[in-house]
This record gives sequence, structure tokens and C-alpha cells, in this order.
Amino acid sequence: MEYQESKLLEHFQPGIFALMDRKKRELMQTGRTVCNLSVGTPDFKPPKHVMEALEEAVRDPLNYRYALADSDELLEAVISYYRRRFGVGLEKNEILAVHGTQEGMGHLGMAVCNPGDVVLLPDPGYPIYEAGSYFGGAEIHYYELVKENHFLPVISEIPEEILRRTRYIVVSYPSNPVGATAPREMYEELIRYANRYGFFIINDNAYPDIIFDGREGYSFLSVPGAKEVGVEFFSLSKTFNLTGLRLSFLVGNPSVVRALKKLRSQYDFGVSYPYQKAAAAALTGPLDGVKEQCMEYQRRRDALCGGLRKVGWNAWDSEGTMFTWIPVPEGYTSASCIETLMDTCGVVGTPGTAFGPKGEGYIRFALVRPAEELERICEIIGKNFPMKKG
Repeated sequence: MEYQESKLLEHFQPGIFALMDRKKRELMQTGRTVCNLSVGTPDFKPPKHVMEALEEAVRDPLNYRYALADSDELLEAVISYYRRRFGVGLEKNEILAVHGTQEGMGHLGMAVCNPGDVVLLPDPGYPIYEAGSYFGGAEIHYYELVKENHFLPVISEIPEEILRRTRYIVVSYPSNPVGATAPREMYEELIRYANRYGFFIINDNAYPDIIFDGREGYSFLSVPGAKEVGVEFFSLSKTFNLTGLRLSFLVGNPSVVRALKKLRSQYDFGVSYPYQKAAAAALTGPLDGVKEQCMEYQRRRDALCGGLRKVGWNAWDSEGTMFTWIPVPEGYTSASCIETLMDTCGVVGTPGTAFGPKGEGYIRFALVRPAEELERICEIIGKNFPMKKG
């Protein structure tokens, strides 16, 4: 017997990354060489001291118990890191470990939203922002990110009747997918609006350590007044290459942290102790490797964006993240460009429309190959991708 899925799930279509992976496997089955630049899974190794801490932790039988709370060791490690890295002071009740930002963001709407609430989300933006707000029963209002405004929100253009009903706004810089950074003045303006209209700010801070050309990677909470009106998710996935361990933290305003903690207490037994040990080792250990890794990402960006420009693409340099946001050549849509790249070059990217309607006209590439390989990929694109005339 086949049972019908919940009507709640009718809102969602198959994930774009699953579709790209299926197309990639189909190409490989025909014997094609495929270069997958669609998913942001780092190809760098986790720091040695983090792997050693995890290995030691899994040998301790006591670490296989339910982890019903974040350990004092982990909380102190987060406090120490935020003070050392961002100059931000935190209290223990302002910290909650989650199974990756995807999980935390996906449940936060359920913890803080009521029917009739509005949430403000970026377009283009990462898909989990919409899913989490939808599960919370909120009405979604998108603010547009366009190149003409450096992919920054223009909150003054949001109607006042929307702002008065807004529960929260989601922002993320350095931004996935568009690769833009934001000045502190942008956050200062958001804080003023949050105070005026009574909403709070959720900052997705996944890439403060992958930022280029001497720009500053910082925490939203380092902006005066931020903690009074906001929280941020800080992930270990990209800074320390721990994507598979799913380690992230919600930090900031204690009332928001408390709400998510209460919700999670109903369905979760916490982040496992071995993972907590690994996280503590990452947060308290040396950061020299993080800086070296950032330099390598910048070399990759230069190789990919510069290489595409050499073969006729209008590719500007990403300012941060492990992604590049590339305008498609004339005559292509986002989807047709990706399909042609796969068929003619064996290169897999992500169409910009996977991140919202304003993503049309762009594709996203992940910097998950060495610079030398990205240069060769650009040469292949230059020889095989058909540029349309006029």
C-alpha cells in the first residue's frame, strides 16, 4: 500500500543539489569525466588536532551517553573563541549548539513565529531560509539583492505595513550565493530598524574566515546594539572543514536562544559528546591554518574568475565565501547555461534560480578544486562552450 505524504510537503520540490547529483551520475555512467563545482563541500582536511580530539573522544565509553546539554567545556570554548576572534563577550545562556546551521535555521521559525508574522528573506538566498520560515507558519516577504546595490538589502524600500508585522529578517554576509560582503554600516541600519519596528535579526555567519582582498571578517554581534535585537549562526563547517559533523552554534539574544532550546528539547538529545570535544578543540586551537586556507581559496577564486574572463565570460571576483556568482553569457538562461556546461564541458554548477527568482541570469560555482585544475577547467570551457552571437 502506498500512503500519501503530508500536505505540508507539497510546498517543496526535489532539491536542486539532488537533481545536479543525478545528472552528474548520468554523465559519469556514459564514461564522461565530470568536474562537480555545484556543492560547497570543502576538499581541505580538518585540522589534525581536531581529528585527534574526536578520535580520543570516541574511545571513551562515557561519551556514548545522551548529550542532553552542551558541556561546560564546549560553552567555554565558544566564549573564548568569540572573544579571541571577534572581540565579542558571550554568556552561557547566549549559546546553543545545533546540528549545523541548516538544522538550526530550519527549526528556528517554529520556535519564534506565529500565524500572521512576516519574515524578511533575501532573494537570492539559501533555500533553508524559506523552509524554516514556512515550517514556522510565517508569511514570507522577499527583499531583492541586486548587483546595482552591491547585493545589499535596501530596507527603506520595504513597505511600513510589512515592517510592522515582521518577526525577523535573515541576512548573511559574506553571502552565499552571491559572494558579496557587507559593511558594518549595513548592520547598524538594520539594528535601527529592528529597534523601531520590534523585529529581530538572524545573521548567518558561515564564512567570516573565507574573505578576500584584505577585507575584514567579523561577527554581527560585534556591532553595538546587535545582541539586544539579534542572533547569529556560526558554523564550523567551512572554517574548519567539518561539514559532515554538522556543528554550528546559535549565539546572541538569550530570549531567542532560549526559544530554540525549548523547541529542540522536545525532539533532540543534543550534539554528541565526541562532536562536542571536536568542536572545543577547533575553537581553542591554533588558527594559522585557517588563514592559510583562506589564501588558497583566494587563489582559486582568481584562477576561476580570471580564467573565465580570459575566455570571454563577464566574471567578477567574489569578495568572500567559497563560491563565485557568475553572470551567464548572452543568450542563455541560468538553467540552459548549466545544462550546456554539463553536456559540452562536463562541468557541473548550480543555476542561480535555485536560490530564488533574482538568481536568474547567474550561476554559482564552488571553489572545491585546486587553482591549477580550475585554470584547466576554464580552458576547457573556452574551447567547448558555445558562446552565442548577437
